[in-house]
Formats: sequence, structure tokens, C-alpha cells
Amino acid sequence: MKFLDEAKVYVRSGDGGDGVVAFRREKFIEFGGPDGGNGGRGGDVWAEAVEGLNTLIDYRYTQHFRARKGGNGAGSDRTGAKAPDVVLKVPVGTQILDEDKESLIADLDAPGKRVLICKGGDGGFGNAHYKSSTNRAPRRADKGWPGEERWIWLRLKLMADAGLVGLPNAGKSTFLAAVSAARPKIADYPFTTLHPQLGVVRLNATEEFVLADIPGLIEGASEGAGLGTRFLGHIERCRVLLHLVDGSQADPGAAYRLIRRELAEYGAGLEEKPEVVVLNKTDAMTPQAIASRRKALERACGGPVMLASGATGAGVPEVLRRLMDVIRKAR
Repeated sequence: MKFLDEAKVYVRSGDGGDGVVAFRREKFIEFGGPDGGNGGRGGDVWAEAVEGLNTLIDYRYTQHFRARKGGNGAGSDRTGAKAPDVVLKVPVGTQILDEDKESLIADLDAPGKRVLICKGGDGGFGNAHYKSSTNRAPRRADKGWPGEERWIWLRLKLMADAGLVGLPNAGKSTFLAAVSAARPKIADYPFTTLHPQLGVVRLNATEEFVLADIPGLIEGASEGAGLGTRFLGHIERCRVLLHLVDGSQADPGAAYRLIRRELAEYGAGLEEKPEVVVLNKTDAMTPQAIASRRKALERACGGPVMLASGATGAGVPEVLRRLMDVIRKAR
């Protein structure tokens, strides 16, 4: 299934039903009178967050959603039927933006959360509504009120407990595949990952968390270089960042500072999130290289650095335990 995290759709609520002009005339009943009913309400358009979805691909080919018109009134003071609502089912974590792509309408960050996007039009009054002591036989009935229409943007921000960040080929996809059942594409060239990936990490029967892998960042990503920072929105909701640094490169400190700079340029509080720094690919280094590059990375980040190898699994359980401890405190 193709991953799609952004879609533009058109929504329109239903018009209200029309009121009618009708009069009561029955045999053996002395007095008649107006009994035209009101129109029914048009259908509303709602958006609802549901579990089991992790992409907006359903809105790639179906982009127009219209609710039906309410039923017209009838004689014997019968009100028209209300039209059924239209519900857009979206993944948990979807934001709904106005057409300008900046004004936030709603943030559906919990299962079952729903928001009214377009309200259906009210039904028109029938002539029974207008009868009075001075107007015994009104012949007025109103049309239903029109519904609302608008274009909206759906933007998905994945709900994950921890997010993987790092340069391309830092070993993020390998790490995700080693600790979860996710099967991201893995290759020895940069930008192998083109779409965010999610994996559930289970430490034991009672402890688990969701880990998100996003495409790698490069220098100038905040200005649009490479894949830009489009996918950083998927880790905005994470409780902790797992920063993987490729230990096989000459200067891991420079790689760390580059990513931190891009996170700061993006904003949204990413640079303030708790962070676990890991020197990855220890299987490709000598003990002397591990010691020297670990010290260089500790100087760059100003804190402890963990060692791991996604390929062999060395150090991975310790990293997962550290992540779980941070997530538990945040929860």
C-alpha cells in the first residue's frame, strides 16, 4: 500500500429540504386548515480519526465528498427526513487545514475524535408554520437553506513514541528492521527510505512502544535540499528522538551537529525533545576507532553516547531499554 501523508479534498454539506404548502381537507371534518410540513436538514460532513489506518491513500483518487439534500416536507404536517451524514475516516494523527494550508481546523490525535467540517442546511418552513389567528390560510413556504462547501487539506503526522533521525545511510532502516517486524527497504546507497516507516518494538509481554523511521536529512534540508524537511512532521509528536550517527565515517561530531542544526531550523520543538545518541555500525570499526569516535561524539553532543550495531544486534537491547525508560517518564 502506498504511503500518502497529504491530500486536498472538496467537501460540501447537503442543502435543507423545502417546506410545502398544503391544506387539510377531510370528509366529516368541519374545519380544515394549513398543514404543510417543514423540510428536513441536509447532511453534515464530519472527519473522524479511526484506528487501523496509517495513510491517506483513500483520498488520492476520491477527492470530492458531498452530503445529500434533506427531504421535502409533506401534507399532514409531516417533516422531511434528515439526510445522512458523510464521515471522512482518517488515520489517528491527521490534521485538518483550511485551503490556505496554514489555518488549523482540527487535530485528530486520538481514536474516535471527530470534528464537524461542514454543517448541513436547515430545512425550510412549510405553511403550517405561518398560521396564526390573523393569517388563517397562509400560502407561504420556504426553500431549504443551502449547505456549506470548502476545500480542505488533510495532513498526516504519524503517532509514534520514538523517532529515528540521522544522515542518509546512518543505519536507521537496518535498526528498525532489527528491533521490530517492519521490513523497510535496505540498501548501500543514500535515500533508500523515501517514505516514513513505523514499527512496534516489544521488549517483553508488558512493555512496547512505536518507533518511526523517516527519510534521512542532509545539509540544507531546511531549505529544500534532498527530500527537505517534509517528513519531520511525523516525529513532532514523538516523546524521544533516537539519533543514530554512522560510526564508520571520519567525523561523527560534524554529522551530529549537522542534523541538530536542521532540526533547529525546522522548529516545532524538535530540538528540545529528549534525545538518545547512538554511535551505530560498531561492527565496521576497530576498538581504537570506536573509542576515539565515541569521545568525539560525546564532545559534540555534550552527553553520554551509546554504542550499537543494527546489523549484528550488539548494544541494541541497551538502547531499547534506555528509550523505554524515557518514554515511560514522558507518559
